[in-house]
Amino acid sequence: MFEGFSSATIEFLKGLERNNNKAWFEKHRQDYQEHLLRPFQLLVAELSATMLAIDPQLETRPAVDKTLSRIYRDTRFSKDKSPFRPRMWLSFRRPSPDWKITPVHFMELSPERYRYGMGFYSATPATMVRLRELIDEDTEEFRQALRHYQGQDMFHIEGETYKRVRDPDKPDELQEWYQRKSIFLVRNCEIDDRLFGRGVLDDLRSGFQLLTPLYHFLWEIASVNN
Repeated sequence: MFEGFSSATIEFLKGLERNNNKAWFEKHRQDYQEHLLRPFQLLVAELSATMLAIDPQLETRPAVDKTLSRIYRDTRFSKDKSPFRPRMWLSFRRPSPDWKITPVHFMELSPERYRYGMGFYSATPATMVRLRELIDEDTEEFRQALRHYQGQDMFHIEGETYKRVRDPDKPDELQEWYQRKSIFLVRNCEIDDRLFGRGVLDDLRSGFQLLTPLYHFLWEIASVNN
């Protein structure tokens, strides 16, 4: 049963951030397995039924490279050559080599904060063109998504934006959708007591359920263009 993360989880991440080298990690491998990897595995396992109810095609196995990120960084194509990531995340996505251009549920933990939400890692230009078309056409499909977003206060929209305003006549409530190169909904949290108990499990479960209509909306515009 998932009982939360612990202060040892945060201390391990802080230590790895300060000592990002193989010797330190090997010395603290047991801390990684016990205080970081194991709680994430238990968290994924307890969320599995909820996620499959949202989308039966989601991968829910509590394993690295399935729903959990690697602690090792792939430095071949990265400017950052440090060998480890001082953070970890879970993601629920449909199995696909192109998962980055499809909607994904996620939760990420770093030494300073945690965050969770849903959206694209990197939406295709065609997907975002389709979103702008739905806004321009004032479709009921988009109006329903907008009403659902405006009816909650847990998540807000993030994602890279264009520097040039694409349509200055759009009201502010639409600009935060219209100006995006990619889009996701996220809740950013400071390290708090909810993280150290089952509260974070309850928050993820209710949060992901709250996002269900928007998840299916994003899938619809992604599947049309990919």
